[in-house]
Amino acid sequence: MTLYFVRHQHAPDQCPAKDPQMGSMLLQHLSSEQANRFGIHVHGDAVLDGAHTLVLILEADSQAKVEEYLQPFKQVGLVEVFPASPCERVIERRGC
Repeated sequence: MTLYFVRHQHAPDQCPAKDPQMGSMLLQHLSSEQANRFGIHVHGDAVLDGAHTLVLILEADSQAKVEEYLQPFKQVGLVEVFPASPCERVIERRGC
């Protein structure tokens, strides 16, 4: 399994949190149960206050699975997916 760093950003006027139904749906989508259906493990999530930016640390077999899982977020804004590594692995391989 590979680690991925994800950044989702949307315009303030398209903030899904403003719509209780959309916000609830996206929150449910981030649940461990739903992520597991896509073969995704969510290590963490955070919203940058006031920046309309969500960051995620995910683990999956492939970037294609991550991209598929993130489709609901692509409907309201930009989604960027970056392969990543835990700090321990970077030190073991002696470089980023």
